[in-house]
Amino acid sequence: MSTLTRPPEGAAKSAARRTSPRRAGTRGAYKGVLFTLPFLVGFLFTYVLPIAYAFNQSLREKKSSGIGFGPTKVVFTGLSNFATILSDGAFWSSMLRTLLFGAAQITVMLGISLLLALLLDGVAARAVRFFRAGLLIPYVIPSVVSTLMWLFLYSPTASPILDLADRAGAHLSLFGGLNTYLSLGNLLTWQGIGFNMILISASLQALPRELYEAARIDGAREWRIAWSIKVPNITGILVLTGMFSLIGRLQLFAEPLLLRYVAPESISTDFTPMMEIFDKAFKTGNYQYAAAESLVLAVVTGILAFVFYRVTNRKMS
Repeated sequence: MSTLTRPPEGAAKSAARRTSPRRAGTRGAYKGVLFTLPFLVGFLFTYVLPIAYAFNQSLREKKSSGIGFGPTKVVFTGLSNFATILSDGAFWSSMLRTLLFGAAQITVMLGISLLLALLLDGVAARAVRFFRAGLLIPYVIPSVVSTLMWLFLYSPTASPILDLADRAGAHLSLFGGLNTYLSLGNLLTWQGIGFNMILISASLQALPRELYEAARIDGAREWRIAWSIKVPNITGILVLTGMFSLIGRLQLFAEPLLLRYVAPESISTDFTPMMEIFDKAFKTGNYQYAAAESLVLAVVTGILAFVFYRVTNRKMS
């Protein structure tokens, strides 16, 4: 008769250890860390280290030796740059100007995006895909390229729009005073309508169609369904797109910088906070002060985005 052989006691314990839940969890944690390692390395080198370097530079200042004619040295001055920023009228004026301009432009842009999304929500699927692709083209075009295109349309010497207006006897000026903000707002709205419309349209597609059918049975018209059912159920995406747009306006740089070549008397070097920082860093050469301004702008942007999100969420909930 054959006898059953038992494994050695040490081998059984070793197998139990190898298959214990604790070891399996540890091995899974190691795999998770390895999986996220490329992101962590990229985040470290593209976000953490630049911010740390900017903060280090913001604590320093260039000073000339002697009576001002000697060589300059970068010395540690603590928080003096931040104290100077608190009383820097040009920087805070550019911040306020950008916020007021953004409040009007974002409202118009999101209103048009919402209207287009509501109109597309009632169109056949094939037509929706066609119009989505067409409206998304301005967002796909790089901002510099689209700004150069509108720069040509705004140019007093080369614009076909101004040429047709002159032939009709209407002498238009697209820059100067309020027209400067209208021209810039038209450019930014043209760039952002398609992207925001796609996000809003996707939220509308996710809503249950049974709500619309029930409303139609009760006799509600399409405009009533849109205002009373569709819009209240997509407030989350409206808040999100508004917050992203606010952050983008506070970082506004390329568009007004390029438009300045056409209208330098209307768009100053401190028209936006980013233009003010660029001027201080690369034209004045005061990198330390520009680094402090960039950190202040980042903090203000974060605070405003948080406040905007909390306030709008509270009002719409």
